[in-house]
Amino acid sequence: MKMSFPFFLALKYLKPKRSVASVITLVSVLGVMLGVAVVIIVRSVMTGFGDIWEEKILDFKPHVSLLPMSGNVIMDENVLAERMRAVKGVTCVTPEIDTRVLISHKGRVLAPVILGVDGDDFIRAYRVGAPRAGKYDLEGDSIVLGASAARSLGVWVGDEVTVYSPKTMVSKDEVFLPVKWKVTGIFSCGQHEYDSGYVVASLPNVRDLMGMEKGVFAIHVKTDCPTGERFRDLVSELRNETGASLRAVTWREADREIFNALAVEKNMTALLLSLISLVAVFCVMNTLLVLTVQKTPEIGLLKALGFSRLEIMKVFMTHGMIQCTLGIVLGLLTSWAVLANLQNIVEWLARMGLEVFPASVYGLAAIPHRLIVSDIFWVVGLVFVFGLIASALPALIAAFKDPVKALEK
Repeated sequence: MKMSFPFFLALKYLKPKRSVASVITLVSVLGVMLGVAVVIIVRSVMTGFGDIWEEKILDFKPHVSLLPMSGNVIMDENVLAERMRAVKGVTCVTPEIDTRVLISHKGRVLAPVILGVDGDDFIRAYRVGAPRAGKYDLEGDSIVLGASAARSLGVWVGDEVTVYSPKTMVSKDEVFLPVKWKVTGIFSCGQHEYDSGYVVASLPNVRDLMGMEKGVFAIHVKTDCPTGERFRDLVSELRNETGASLRAVTWREADREIFNALAVEKNMTALLLSLISLVAVFCVMNTLLVLTVQKTPEIGLLKALGFSRLEIMKVFMTHGMIQCTLGIVLGLLTSWAVLANLQNIVEWLARMGLEVFPASVYGLAAIPHRLIVSDIFWVVGLVFVFGLIASALPALIAAFKDPVKALEK
């Protein structure tokens, strides 16, 4: 197999000879390896957290909310709900009254969103798992609380809470007396925002609380395909079914702040971590600069033998790219090994006293992660570009050395 001279010479210069250049070369390769591994691992963990948050949102919140175009109340909710249920891909339709209320118990006050929904619809539409305590019974004067809301109020199953209607604050002509409802169940979906910010009561009870005789504030729809092209087609179909009377708000539109913040955080983290790779690639440049000084006589000899500046540049740029390639390969292997054993590493750190992923804070049994192929290509491409730029300067210095002065050294 034929090997080009620049590649042969670059490999020859790469062999360790117990010199400063060899040590710097090893440090450069390790630096590139760590830079690549850290960026891929962090991106994978951030993607995993995004997947978990998306899953929690899709389990708890509606995939599409149908809201009135004008006014606040939908009066023909049962007719519209039946039309929605007939659409292919719709799995659950729940007419609801969602509004913020004040709840108090023995001096403690909370302002969660109350979900006025039929009992059977709540079990079908809100995937919150088995009750933490009690049962999901919305019959009579009863209420179901999230685990964090119950803890904040200091209540448990069987306790009574006082619920104040928001109409009391906006109505000047009517007085809405608070009601006492009994806690019959406590749910926990593993997301603090939902466990602390939502409570559930029957639709008739919430209607009475709001001083309404009929109607709902929204019709919530769950589908069998909350993502992808099919979901967009389904939303368009729902909009056609409702006509101009209702507007459709998807789950991504309703929680756009969360996903925008996650995307910004993920990109900013990756950008900052990419600086590690940039620093590592500068180590490659330092290695080449030291090498050009050490190999000055050889460079002069090559020029005297008739080698062109381009061929000499190729030698040093190839040397730099070999370092980057070795670092990238080792970085990919390291990231794969870490991600494959991530939970074991987290548990080992916890035993050492470094709690990096407390379950009590995140509510998750294991640290989530998902590796995206495009992230790998992005990191590898970035390091290669940095490597080319970093190798170019020492290569130019070597190519433009004066052969006479070089041979004198």
